[in-house]
Amino acid sequence: MKAARLFGPHDLRIQDLPVPEPGPGELLLRTGSASVCGTDIRMLTHGHAFATPESPLVIGHEMAGTIERVGAGVGGYRVGQRVCVAPNYNPTASRLTVAGDGHLDPGYRALGIHEDGAFAEFVRIPALAVQQGNVFPIADHVSFAEAALVEPMACVFNAYEKARTGPGDTVLIIGAGPIGVMHAQMSKLAGAGRVIINDVNAERLAMAREIDRSFLTVGGDLRDEVRQLTGGAGPDVIITACPVPEVQSLAVELAAVNGRIVFFGGLPKDRAVVPLDTNIIHYRQLLVTGTTRQSLRQFQATLALVTDGVLRLEDLVTSVHPVEETKQAIAAMASARGLKSRLSFAA
Repeated sequence: MKAARLFGPHDLRIQDLPVPEPGPGELLLRTGSASVCGTDIRMLTHGHAFATPESPLVIGHEMAGTIERVGAGVGGYRVGQRVCVAPNYNPTASRLTVAGDGHLDPGYRALGIHEDGAFAEFVRIPALAVQQGNVFPIADHVSFAEAALVEPMACVFNAYEKARTGPGDTVLIIGAGPIGVMHAQMSKLAGAGRVIINDVNAERLAMAREIDRSFLTVGGDLRDEVRQLTGGAGPDVIITACPVPEVQSLAVELAAVNGRIVFFGGLPKDRAVVPLDTNIIHYRQLLVTGTTRQSLRQFQATLALVTDGVLRLEDLVTSVHPVEETKQAIAAMASARGLKSRLSFAA
């Protein structure tokens, strides 16, 4: 099979590998679609502890496809079944796992992060992931492209629950990349009265408007624009969907009284200490939080929204590539050309 393996920083190779053989309790997925994530960009740029010349890693964790083989002892799945896969699972019965937050446990594992993932024609799904319910059947009318995007949208669903976005809220999303647009879609679904998206990239702002004409897009001086749009009150919810430290400080400055701020975009390690005016947090009674990954419950809820047609995700895909063009797919996203890139595999 063809697979994209990461050997280290800027060292991604397309190789011919044996098709994995599923062991007891495991499944073998024939990949239908695998989307590129910002995490894939960072891993290619900076390397990763689990991707070395001695132990290269097939990256990619946003996936959907068809079950090719079923390992011994696996029930509830069949060959030919269409599924998508939540990549994060936990091999321990820790307190967080029992509470449904195994994805936050320090010992969590993830396909495409710790072990071979979806930038390959086939993916072996470990027994623990199968047992924990990480493999979700998808309806016939849901495309592989859309099903693979359930994973990042489920991360957005996690942030929505923390932000408690509700009817009539004004939401500001800083960052008009694919994740920022997903936050805008989720905010509208939650009943937000106005959704404002800010970015320095005019092309991405235009694409966000093409997806939903009700989105208010703002470039230029964010402070003045937001004050005018909110009558000086500020947004009720602010989501930072970009890896820029100054944006986090700005979010605190702009938030309305009783506002909720979600730091969604992670920061580079060397710029992760950010000055915040805690007097603003104190006197405006702000809730400042962060979110990462998603629980299986949140993944399942997001898949239901896609299945029911409440969320439409295929419009986010602006670039499609074969696995041989994995570098180009990652480069397209890294350069902010378009929104989501994905790898498409023959049936």
